[in-house]
Amino acid sequence: MKFILTFLLSVCFHLLYAQSADEKALIATEKERFNAQITRDPNVLDKVLADDLVYTHSSGQVDSKQSFIQSIKEAKMVYEQINVEEQKVRIYGRIAVVNGVCTIKAINNGQPMNLKLRYTDAYKRKGKQWQLITWQSLRI
Repeated sequence: MKFILTFLLSVCFHLLYAQSADEKALIATEKERFNAQITRDPNVLDKVLADDLVYTHSSGQVDSKQSFIQSIKEAKMVYEQINVEEQKVRIYGRIAVVNGVCTIKAINNGQPMNLKLRYTDAYKRKGKQWQLITWQSLRI
């Protein structure tokens, strides 16, 4: 009986640790993505954005992976700062959902923007890499 209890506790600990490692990897990917938006790094964005990305801005504009990266490369959207204030990660196997609040300082088509957003995004794990599959935000 003691052996079974010890085994079950060991399995539970392993599952919690694995989820915690996945959460850490996902949060690191999200930070990497935000930083790539600021530094306008298309190579990192190509890695962390899924090919079928649907990126819905707080304005209602929708971008694909290609149009999102292109707008950053062409400096149509220049992210100066992205600060995460809240973030909750829930992982469901190979899919993860992130709910958060962030502030963004950016220039959109020459117009300065200071936004506070509540967002929901979802990632899928492709091999060992988390990739953003959807983003939706609203101004608060």
